Amino acid sequence: MTETDAETALGYEQARDELVEVVRRLEAGGATLEESLALWERGEELARICRHWLEGARARLDAARPEDGAGSGTPRPGEGDG
Repeated sequence: MTETDAETALGYEQARDELVEVVRRLEAGGATLEESLALWERGEELARICRHWLEGARARLDAARPEDGAGSGTPRPGEGDG
């Protein structure tokens, strides 16, 4: 399975839910070092998959915005005077 296949095999919600479970298991403790490392690696992969989906969604939203910048006037998160 290629990286792109792995990213599209899981939907955003599925990857997010699995990531929440991985974090819960890590925070609960009790796993061996090897198990903890495997969980950490899976969590990193799931976070990357979620980022991929979110970046794709942002690109689609940006593409749908008017070219002239005459949007709603509401800044996106991270934009504006802070």
